[in-house]
Amino acid sequence: MMFDKPLHVAVLMGGWANERPVSLMSGHGVADALEARGFRVTRIDMGRDVALRLHEAAPDVVFNALHGVPGEDGSVQGLLDLMGLAYTHSGLATSVIAIDKQLTKQALVPHGIPMPGGRIVTREELYQGDPLPRPFVLKPVNEGSSVGVAIVTADSNVGNPINPQATGPWQEFAELLAEPFIKGRELTAAVLDGPDGPRALGVTELVIENGFYDYEHKYTEGRTVHVCPAQIPADITKLCEDYAIRAHQVLGCHGTSRTDFRWDDELGAAGLFVLETNTQPGMTPLSLVPEQAAQAGISYGELVELLVHEALRVHAAKANKRGRHGADQA
Repeated sequence: MMFDKPLHVAVLMGGWANERPVSLMSGHGVADALEARGFRVTRIDMGRDVALRLHEAAPDVVFNALHGVPGEDGSVQGLLDLMGLAYTHSGLATSVIAIDKQLTKQALVPHGIPMPGGRIVTREELYQGDPLPRPFVLKPVNEGSSVGVAIVTADSNVGNPINPQATGPWQEFAELLAEPFIKGRELTAAVLDGPDGPRALGVTELVIENGFYDYEHKYTEGRTVHVCPAQIPADITKLCEDYAIRAHQVLGCHGTSRTDFRWDDELGAAGLFVLETNTQPGMTPLSLVPEQAAQAGISYGELVELLVHEALRVHAAKANKRGRHGADQA
């Protein structure tokens, strides 16, 4: 499909998830960059009337700058598919799987990608006894940006078993994923699609003085130091990049993704575990994908334009596939 510039891009941002403030920062950053590169941009703060607003805008492509539910879990992707609109990042099926940490394990582990063990527990089970030996991690099954993550240690001030009155994600979520705590270092690797297929942009280490890489550390300036590229052995860098690309491919990601790791450096390669793959990485000034892209020689403006054109390529490929399928049925 050929377009004459300026392409019209609707930047979808905001919404009502916990990550709304981050999405607004991402969305406005993307919109500013696209306008500076000559695109016509419509900014849409997503409400319940999103379908009507998209219909009225009639864009050539939608830049999905939403984070969390419903922008990252397949809901918006399904709507955009029904409307026949091209959109950035991953499609419906990939989004449904990747937002669910347990489904992600079921998809990736059989392909040789190591992830922590664990199981789903209800809050009632937590109040009766620990699901795993302490220390262990509790996290929501379907949230991003480390929202609602807690590390339960032997000296945690939450009781043993956990007291229902103690502050923690069990007060907000009926079910949680319990995983063994992996000591060590926080690493992350971004993947970007291109003409020659997906490529890793590099590996960043996230150095946190106190606590862990939670929502506050991710989006509060000065709370986390990004070491990019990570000062780690070359074989660990390569392994992170390989796992990130494989996760991107197995899950069927499009555009860009970011895979997060925990690495116990005392165990070498055997201590590296994938925690999750994020199909809608942040695009804020503190975000990791733009930072790694810059290290790879890709400016912020170039990055968002690449994602727009990749979205159009994927949309055209889907249309061609549907056309061939229809011809086969005729």
